[in-house]
Amino acid sequence: MGRRMMGYLAMKTDLATAELINSDINELKIAAKHLLNHATNLVGLGFGTSLLKWVASFAAIYLLILDRTNWRTNMLTSLLVPYIFFSFPSALFSFLRGDFGKWVAFIAVVLRLFFPRHFPDWLEMPGSLILLLVVAPNFFAQSLRNSWVGVAICLIIGCYLLQEHIRASGGFRNSFTQSHGVSNTLGIILLLVYPVWALVLHFI
Repeated sequence: MGRRMMGYLAMKTDLATAELINSDINELKIAAKHLLNHATNLVGLGFGTSLLKWVASFAAIYLLILDRTNWRTNMLTSLLVPYIFFSFPSALFSFLRGDFGKWVAFIAVVLRLFFPRHFPDWLEMPGSLILLLVVAPNFFAQSLRNSWVGVAICLIIGCYLLQEHIRASGGFRNSFTQSHGVSNTLGIILLLVYPVWALVLHFI
């Protein structure tokens, strides 16, 4: 009788232990699924932000080139320089802030000082951008650039340029119908997409 009771208790204990282990394993599986889903969502959102940052930077560079060649607007397009500074992708920013950027800035300064006739007007904005990238203090280059403040500055610049472009075009409809109007307007709208997206993600 005693042996039978001991065997029954041992079997009961084994069953209870097995159920606890199975329950723990199921909870671990659920937690792993949640972790995988959240990680996938975060990676997707991060990739989207990085992609939009690249698009916005190249849209700003495109508008800067356009302004120096055939756009010739009265807008304050020099604001595109700080926009590029705050939205430039980190890999390119670090590269241009290093020795390569310092050499380019040095050559630009030497050309501007000693050979002003050989320094074309269209190089002034790119030269200013390189100088800004190289000499900016870490407070601007790291603290502000990597915070929501830098994104907010990009948004303000984009909104200002869009409303000035619409005003100069004589209305929103005209901004799409004038010569080069579509490309200019779309370029400025692209400036707004990245900061809006980044700020929404930051404050969610």
